[in-house]
Amino acid sequence: MSYLTYIALLGAGVTVFLWLRDARIFFRTGFPGYRKAAYRGVIYGALATLGVFLTIYNLELLGLGLILAALYLQGKVDREKVWKTEGTLQRFLGNVPIIRANKK
Repeated sequence: MSYLTYIALLGAGVTVFLWLRDARIFFRTGFPGYRKAAYRGVIYGALATLGVFLTIYNLELLGLGLILAALYLQGKVDREKVWKTEGTLQRFLGNVPIIRANKK
């Protein structure tokens, strides 16, 4: 295994982490931008996983290209602004206040 395989695994892990973070923010806020990002994150996670398999089977450049494309496309989804004064760790983990639909 080449060192590029480990880079591919890291890239796919980051893609899946960002997908799960978008899903968590959607479940806590209900914003439609994060819903779309979470749905598309499934596709981008699958694309990154395909990239890992291609990297393992000695097609490193093609596999890494797919992973980079998945990360690029995942960042292009329009999302609402949910943070104002939160710190870096809270943003990294996707901590947002829960917004209730039936708030009175």
